Amino acid sequence: MFDRIRSLYEGDTPAAHQFRYALLAFDIVTILFVIVTSFFPRNRGVETADAVFGILILIDFVIRVWLQAERGRFLLRLSTWADIASILSFLAPIAGEGVGFLRIVRTLRLLHTYQLLVRLRQDFSFFRKHEDIILASINLGVFLFVMTGLIYASQVNINPDIGNYLDALYFTVTTLTTTGFGDIILEGTWGRLLAVAVMIFGVTLFLRLLQVLFRPPKVRHECEVCGLVLHDPDAVHCKHCGTVIHIPTEGNL
Repeated sequence: MFDRIRSLYEGDTPAAHQFRYALLAFDIVTILFVIVTSFFPRNRGVETADAVFGILILIDFVIRVWLQAERGRFLLRLSTWADIASILSFLAPIAGEGVGFLRIVRTLRLLHTYQLLVRLRQDFSFFRKHEDIILASINLGVFLFVMTGLIYASQVNINPDIGNYLDALYFTVTTLTTTGFGDIILEGTWGRLLAVAVMIFGVTLFLRLLQVLFRPPKVRHECEVCGLVLHDPDAVHCKHCGTVIHIPTEGNL
């Protein structure tokens, strides 16, 4: 039983890869759930769904702790504490505890998808061709979700301009893109600090995305001598060290 579970989480079999893709889909569903439920009042159905998600994340978390050879290092990871916060935020309504503001931390579970990079390169030619753009988009998307969640959690029921997740997302995007219509303003010291964080870190990620979108296309192929990874699609020699390189064509991948 132990070997079977370890194979699913860490193996290189088709079943293991399908299982990891299923975990990725589950992470995306949790993000959609937190967004959708922000538009509706809490009721028994939402709390039941919270409990189901919380139990599933708890089971996954316990299994991953069980599989770790170095549990101390595992507990120091940001994604580990994001999972713990997610579990608490899902199960808190059952205990009646007021920790609902932790709900959005579950979006950090997107960071788990980075472990799928190698497999995504193998399975999807689109990902291989546009990896830099996809990763820059994911980085910006994770930042947007986290900051929007923090703004929503800290301003809802306090700021009349923030009534749901969409209001918070609208403010985050207009601030990040420096549009700044001024129709929504965050209240309090904490709100101003969040706005500053969006402007400083968000603009940086946004510019990074624009950079990879508009720079000349490159292909990923590591030079055996100097280690340079990005080359022109028709390159014959490494631009850094001059070594002859053999970039495989699409038909050879």
